[in-house]
Amino acid sequence: MEGRDLRKEPARLASRAVSALRQVGGLIKFSHSIFALPFAIIGYMLASCADSAGIACRATSGHPPLGKLVFILLAMVGARSSAMAFNRIVDRDLDRLNPRTSDRHLPTGRLPVWAAWTVVVVGAVVLVGSAAALNRLALLLSPVALLVVLGYSYSKRFTSLSHLWLGLSLAIAPAGAWVGVRGDLTFLPCLLAAAVLFWTAGFDIIYSTQDVEFDVSMRLYSVPARFGLENGLRLAGISHALCVLFLVLVGSWAELGWLYYGGVALCTLILAYEHSIVKPTDLSRVNTAFFTLNGVVSIVLMVVTACDLYGARW
Repeated sequence: MEGRDLRKEPARLASRAVSALRQVGGLIKFSHSIFALPFAIIGYMLASCADSAGIACRATSGHPPLGKLVFILLAMVGARSSAMAFNRIVDRDLDRLNPRTSDRHLPTGRLPVWAAWTVVVVGAVVLVGSAAALNRLALLLSPVALLVVLGYSYSKRFTSLSHLWLGLSLAIAPAGAWVGVRGDLTFLPCLLAAAVLFWTAGFDIIYSTQDVEFDVSMRLYSVPARFGLENGLRLAGISHALCVLFLVLVGSWAELGWLYYGGVALCTLILAYEHSIVKPTDLSRVNTAFFTLNGVVSIVLMVVTACDLYGARW
């Protein structure tokens, strides 16, 4: 009997490890990486193909530096994981009071707070270590990036511009990828970062419509809580219009072709549809607008950018 139990012990340990990883993945919402990750890859592709002035982008006869892409993605995942875990720690008391979030991992005790802190620290180390493997500028900017993404967790306690702060946190992904490849920061990645900033701010305003009453009662700041649902959704639409404008400017500055602009047009239609299904009187499809449609937007832009840059070679 004891022999059989001992033989089963590795399986039990493996099962517990898998369960723990699932809990951590749920804590940091790893699936939501679909928002920033494609834009990090877009920044990487543009940086790999840009001319010496960082303007026109053309696929070269060589291949993009794949080794750099690995460290770029590790840095992005490390920063995002650290930020998400930190956000859950900072908001755990608020999450416990909010019916929409009361079943999250820390309020329910499915994960201890020390485990979340471990994710924060490990994610920060992965970010800084990956940045160091890329180049000196990436290493120097990594603490700034960490400060921005961690600082967001406190922003809704004092400003309705918290949506833009979250946008800035995601905008670091394409700009950081550019820095990781080239070791500099020019106008083109800033245009792409601006597009990501306003895209994120727009869908975060839509997402925050679910918590207007709770935010008002807890004196938390958000655009819908301050300006009302109808005006909040209008401002989300303006934010997405600015996103499209900056995406067009990216294509113009980088001298991209019709495939890219076709993708931008398709994404514009998706964003328009997103706004059509969320109304002040009907918020039942907020999650579809927030996750599904915006995930499609980021993937479409990544694919059309790759096709535009490398299609001729294929």
